[in-house]
Amino acid sequence: MHRPDFDDPDLPLSELFARWPDLAAVFLDHRMLCPGCPITPFHTIAEACARYKLDEEVFRGELHARLAHGKSA
Repeated sequence: MHRPDFDDPDLPLSELFARWPDLAAVFLDHRMLCPGCPITPFHTIAEACARYKLDEEVFRGELHARLAHGKSA
């Protein structure tokens, strides 16, 4: 079975949330409506950051930090 790669720039948000559900909190901290949005199968982290005018590198850093602290499986 395909295992999602967190750093894949083409990773759809739906797969990200399915594999690492706790990362939704990072999106919600930024008042992003991505968790629960019907467009998540078609959007990536980069597209979400562009839509919400966030620095993608900084945002990815926050996601990585959450993963590194073991707050997401």
